[in-house]
Amino acid sequence: MRLARVAHSEGVSFVALEPDPAAPGEKVLAIEIDQHPFGEPTFTGRRWPMSDVRLLAPILPTKVLCVGKNYAEHAREMGAEPPENPVLFMKPSTSVIGPNVPIKLPADSERVDFEGELAVVIGQPCKDVPEARGTDVLLGYTIANDVTARDQQKADGQWTRAKGYDTFCPLGPWIDTAVDPGDLGLRTELDGELKQESRTSLLTHDVAALVSSVSRVMTLLPGDVLLTGTPAGVGPMQPGQKVSVSIDNLGTLTNPVQQRE
Repeated sequence: MRLARVAHSEGVSFVALEPDPAAPGEKVLAIEIDQHPFGEPTFTGRRWPMSDVRLLAPILPTKVLCVGKNYAEHAREMGAEPPENPVLFMKPSTSVIGPNVPIKLPADSERVDFEGELAVVIGQPCKDVPEARGTDVLLGYTIANDVTARDQQKADGQWTRAKGYDTFCPLGPWIDTAVDPGDLGLRTELDGELKQESRTSLLTHDVAALVSSVSRVMTLLPGDVLLTGTPAGVGPMQPGQKVSVSIDNLGTLTNPVQQRE
């Protein structure tokens, strides 16, 4: 099932995205979910064609957890070897934006980079999850861009400011509850030029291991988001450009880039 969060003429709703039975293979309907998407969803009966809704960030997490240097080639392009244990950091929930919303570059940074990533969404409260059950506690998977002010990351020696600006965590376009994260192709394009290309099978620590590791540190709540790391090829964005992250079976997350006023 594909789950999304949409704006429509009467407000904002969680929805399931399903083919229109009147035009199979051609049109998709947004079918409203009652209250929230966790557990077995119930439906209100309201539905809209996709042309009548706008996709928002598919979830508003209480916390965004991220893993650094989780592809060996990216670790090396950052001047390090892959770490034995996951390198964990956080982005504030206020950094989250949805598809097609501008990434805004701060005036006091001279280099802001894209970082395309697979993201996982937690589906239930959990703590100390065994690695064998790491994927059992998930609602599903989505796409993220871990936007980073690279010069500030290097200057500060820790990553909070560099990764925490408003608009620095695009998510979307939806959550897929059924995809297998083991070997998905990931690509990042800047103005249509391929910049990153890898597969999730090359993650140093896979999804189940990451969920287990993070849950030993803190309790995870429904809707929390975990970014699993970016492959090699990160690079700077400029105002007026457009960055797109695509992952097999999950679609494409696209955001324009603007200078912050």
